Amino acid sequence: MNALSPLRARLPIEVVFDLVCPWCFLGTRRLRRALRARPEIVAELIWRPFLLNPEQPASGRDPFARRPGGADRARRLHATLSEMGRAEGVPFRFDLIHRTPPSLDAHRLVRLAARRGVAEEMVDRLFLAHFAEGLDIADHATLAGIAGAAGLDRAATRRFLAGDSDAEAVQAENLRAHRLGINGVPCFVLAGGHAIAGAQEPEVLQRLLDVAIAEAA
Repeated sequence: MNALSPLRARLPIEVVFDLVCPWCFLGTRRLRRALRARPEIVAELIWRPFLLNPEQPASGRDPFARRPGGADRARRLHATLSEMGRAEGVPFRFDLIHRTPPSLDAHRLVRLAARRGVAEEMVDRLFLAHFAEGLDIADHATLAGIAGAAGLDRAATRRFLAGDSDAEAVQAENLRAHRLGINGVPCFVLAGGHAIAGAQEPEVLQRLLDVAIAEAA
């Protein structure tokens, strides 16, 4: 290393999210943009599952179900999200999503990917599969295919998903988030102290990054 090179600050960032939450997809892309604007920071992203629909049946649910105002309001929201997403390279295709699947197994896959060092890529691939391609991210064959594209062994992934490994850990993380008072996602917790909820603009996240680094120093 060049002795004149500035030291890069390490910063743990807990990302509390659900893979069927469009705001989480948007928020994680905005976080990545904020981090690109702060190259002096080495971020350690820690992915924390949050189950928006913990009682979701295996068959999934109509994405418009239980929404105040019904389908018309949902479509207006989708149009707004699609416009916001374009700025972050998020290609929302809500017209392809006919059911909201349970996300437990997808979160289990993220944990497996974290042990292989590819959690961030896995999260983005899962978001793209659901929100851009309308794929069923509760289906084990689909998840194994996504895992294979991220460099994991497909057959081993199928065996992992066929069991119940990490299911209790995901449930425990979800419970932990609620006990910490997190009731909406995404939520970003920096260095264990600074928390901010929502798909914040990158400039807002950059200011919080600066505060967290200054306090850590």
